[in-house]
Amino acid sequence: MTDSFRVGLIVPSSNVTMETEIPAMLNSRPDHFGEQFTFHSSRMRMQSVTQEELERMDEQSERSATLLSDANCDVLAYACLIGIMAQGAGYHEESEATLHQRTVENDAEAPVVTSAGALVRALDRLEAKKVTLIAPYIEELTRTVIDYFESSGVEVIDYETLECPDNLEVAQLDQRNLIDIADGLDTDDSDALVLSSCVQMPSLNSIQAAEDRFGLPVFSAATATTYEILDRLGLSTQVVGAGRLLDGGVNR
Repeated sequence: MTDSFRVGLIVPSSNVTMETEIPAMLNSRPDHFGEQFTFHSSRMRMQSVTQEELERMDEQSERSATLLSDANCDVLAYACLIGIMAQGAGYHEESEATLHQRTVENDAEAPVVTSAGALVRALDRLEAKKVTLIAPYIEELTRTVIDYFESSGVEVIDYETLECPDNLEVAQLDQRNLIDIADGLDTDDSDALVLSSCVQMPSLNSIQAAEDRFGLPVFSAATATTYEILDRLGLSTQVVGAGRLLDGGVNR
């Protein structure tokens, strides 16, 4: 018997990566799990990754959660890491609670995860206190990500920011360059490498190769969000070839 799950994705209007990487991971799971996933998106207007646009975008998230709950989704994922982190330290908890409440009020209660919260909790699950990260944002917003991590007790010991404010251009960045970029960063003193701290910057096909190369856990906003989608559904958190976080052995 196959169990069917509806996954709701709350995404920026210009995002084209999260709706490919998350389905790719979930649909790659072995047939013996007996699962079928369908994916349903609601979009929030955002073209340029700036503080002002991110604030306007986040204001639309509650409406998106309500619309997705009309479809009785089994889990919702707010798929914009910087959209959450730009609102201040710890905001993922407030956002997840608020959006969950919107599903309750619509008589279609569903758990809600944010990519920001998923990434913070992934670091905790992997007991990573020192990390290296790659981000596509302008320097100011990358500093926002670093401050967000450090407010949760994680030290960012090195990073690279790619200074790409156009969100569609972020989706076109060549993920094959990520390992070369990481080569130029300090990973020796890190507990983990965040290969992409943005759900729009592709990285999925490089996660396992980077982990094999650097010998430490490597993950992204997308793989962390996928872990939490599976966790909230009460399913095994195993996706083959997507790094240590998704090997099925990380504590919930």
